[in-house]
Amino acid sequence: MRRRPVLPAHHDDMEKGGGKPASSRLCFLAALCAMFWVLIFYFHFAVVSNDAGAADTAGVRIARPRIRFPVPDGASRVDVPLAPPVRASEPPPTTTTTTTAPAARPEEKEKAAAEEEEAPRKVYPFERALRTADNKSDPCGGRFMSNDGLGPPLGNDEGVFSNTGWYGTNQFSVDVIFGNRMKQYECLTEDSSIAAAVFVPFYAGFDVARYLWGYNISTRDAASLDLVDWLMKKPEWSVMGGRDHFLVAGRITWDFRRLTEQESDWGSKLLFLPAAKNMSMLVVESSPWNSNDFGIPYPTYFHPAKDADVFLWQDRMRSLERPWLFSFAGAPRPGDPMSIRGQLIDQCRSSSVCKLLECDLGESKCHSPSTIMKMFQSSLFCLQPQGDSYTRRSAFDSMLAGCIPVFFHPGSAYVQYTWHLPKNYTRYSVFIPEDEIRTRNASIEERLKSIHPDVVKKMREEVINLIPRVIYADPRAKLETLKDAFDVSIEAIINKVTKLRRDIIADQEDKDFIEENSWKYSLLEDGQRTIGPHEWDPFFSKPKDKGGDSSGSSAEAAKNSWKIEQRGQN
Repeated sequence: MRRRPVLPAHHDDMEKGGGKPASSRLCFLAALCAMFWVLIFYFHFAVVSNDAGAADTAGVRIARPRIRFPVPDGASRVDVPLAPPVRASEPPPTTTTTTTAPAARPEEKEKAAAEEEEAPRKVYPFERALRTADNKSDPCGGRFMSNDGLGPPLGNDEGVFSNTGWYGTNQFSVDVIFGNRMKQYECLTEDSSIAAAVFVPFYAGFDVARYLWGYNISTRDAASLDLVDWLMKKPEWSVMGGRDHFLVAGRITWDFRRLTEQESDWGSKLLFLPAAKNMSMLVVESSPWNSNDFGIPYPTYFHPAKDADVFLWQDRMRSLERPWLFSFAGAPRPGDPMSIRGQLIDQCRSSSVCKLLECDLGESKCHSPSTIMKMFQSSLFCLQPQGDSYTRRSAFDSMLAGCIPVFFHPGSAYVQYTWHLPKNYTRYSVFIPEDEIRTRNASIEERLKSIHPDVVKKMREEVINLIPRVIYADPRAKLETLKDAFDVSIEAIINKVTKLRRDIIADQEDKDFIEENSWKYSLLEDGQRTIGPHEWDPFFSKPKDKGGDSSGSSAEAAKNSWKIEQRGQN
């Protein structure tokens, strides 16, 4: 009989708790695992990071993942490196060392403390906007884009305005007003093959305004060059070489017509770029000698949201009593020997039937829209000489008030706004040539008094009827039966492109077109194609005259445009 084997003595001891328990083994394994991961993390941060830092120091670039941004068909795709996140308050990584540095001497401690005090402060991306808001001399500081570009609402404490629809609109804000109206346009399409015209949503006026003062020509031209480069790669461009494209800039044309590459020359060269010459650019003042820009009205303070607002305003302007025969709001131009403003001011001062609002006497009332509009509403005629360039916003403010404008140069309106104003200028305005004022042969008071009251009444009615065509409706609304300045401009562009397409098909393009006589072509009636001598030839025969080129007086006029932005009236 075989005996059963005897179990080891420690077995019973373990069962009774005398040996090492199973839970202790688990704790031991967990500790080993933790030590393993600690060693892994130590190796990664202490060794690998140091090697990477050494590699960067030696000039070796560490490969980073790249992300591909989706772009529209026809445009080039660009790979952009995806950089790791960076914390602004986090110091650059440093490598550890086992070398003990010697104690710093007292003078070294003082130097280190001084350097620490002079460390650059943290910069925030919104500081420029904050400075703009704090600029009390800028009436649109910090609020230029409010209300879709209309600016802040105007109060009506003096009863000069309507109760709604009036805003402190900057005169160079057409870019954003037009762009926001375009977003609401009912006939937009993404199919370029059926488009009557192609809108380029580039805020050219805002772009150039950032760099007009104190920046080199490379900076001023950068966005324009990028724009045309991008456009020329689009499939829509190849259809007509850009001749069906248009964009909007709420500044005068001379800001985009730099002729030379000299740093001292004014503006950008957008409108002289070969691609841009094919496009149409809508500006608040165009060039009489170029065919790729077209004048559209400066924005006024009135932006109605419905037809009834316009009708009520027109009726009010018809019923006003106008005690003043004529008025003038503006400042003299003592630095411009060709300016007639000094003579206009003198004639107004000496007349008992003229209301004068001088704009160069410190904090003048020319900064107040209500004061300006009140004066225009109380006048039969409003004098509108050239501003720092041919045109001035004041002409449209006066027409909005039902005041008949008096122009002294055809470049101030007649060859500018042919889409919006009658080509027969005698229907809505009075023209007195500048030379007649310079030689002091023309008395403005006598000239205006000689117009028969019935004729004055008809002219004023024509001006009031033109109000819808020279104002920009609220971009957040839509007029029902009336066409505003936006509608008129869009219709004119579509007609221009449509006519061009038909002429191309019929092989009837005007190959004898003379660009330096562009102002004459804009005055032709429908169906006319040929130009000849004109009564205004003396005004435009020399492009170096007011506003002619970027090397003459036009450059100086454009440089002075900052005064317009500061004063609000030019």
